Amino acid sequence: MQRQDKGQIILFGKNFDGNDSSIKKDIGIVPQDLALYLDLTCYENVTFFAKLYGLKDGLLKSRVQEALEFTGLWDRRKDLAKKLSGGMKRRLNIACAIVHQPKLIIMDEPTVGIDPQSRNHILQSVKELNRKGSSIIYTSHYMEEVEELCSRIAIMDHGKVIAQGTKEELKTFVTVEERIEIELSSINYTLVDNVKQVSGVKECTFKDNKLMVVSEKNSKNLSRIIDCIAATDVDILSMNIEKPTLETVFLTLTGRTLRD
Repeated sequence: MQRQDKGQIILFGKNFDGNDSSIKKDIGIVPQDLALYLDLTCYENVTFFAKLYGLKDGLLKSRVQEALEFTGLWDRRKDLAKKLSGGMKRRLNIACAIVHQPKLIIMDEPTVGIDPQSRNHILQSVKELNRKGSSIIYTSHYMEEVEELCSRIAIMDHGKVIAQGTKEELKTFVTVEERIEIELSSINYTLVDNVKQVSGVKECTFKDNKLMVVSEKNSKNLSRIIDCIAATDVDILSMNIEKPTLETVFLTLTGRTLRD
């Protein structure tokens, strides 16, 4: 374990130096690499970790059952961990981390290499854990997961935080223009020229009956563009408003080149 060289870690109002057991008992860890005993059953794995946190007797049994039911593994409680699929092992890993009902849960890439059903189950479980009162620190390279789950986001590059905020705040870092693609029943150059005259429009082009309009950020001119199209007696068949994503933000801030 790397020693702290500066700064402080404040958890639950206390300064944490890595050794305070009263703080550790309120933390659950879901590591990226599975932390399971493959020759033990699901029930035995969760029981082992529950005992590490001091659970005993009736409370121990009830919490183990709750954790396994929560992760959808109660019916598989007698199966050896090594017999489980990758997704089930990930869910068992989570059961071991939450059996003591921690206030803070740290999850490191909990959905790596699993099937879509298990992935969806884990994402819904994270939301439910948060709803029940646990704070979640969720580490992931899957930006769609971060966008779905996280209320506050920090983007790290080479071990340093380079941007942080809500997803809406982060998107404003890289959004300099707005793009709309409109499919029309027909297009002519007069229509294109008219749209170009709309306030805020920077560019207007067309291809195969699709009108591509680029506007300045926060121009709020969509209704005027639609009015301009309607005035030419052309039907709008479909419309797609391109919005920035966290993946766009991440790639813009960290670069698009391959990393080792």
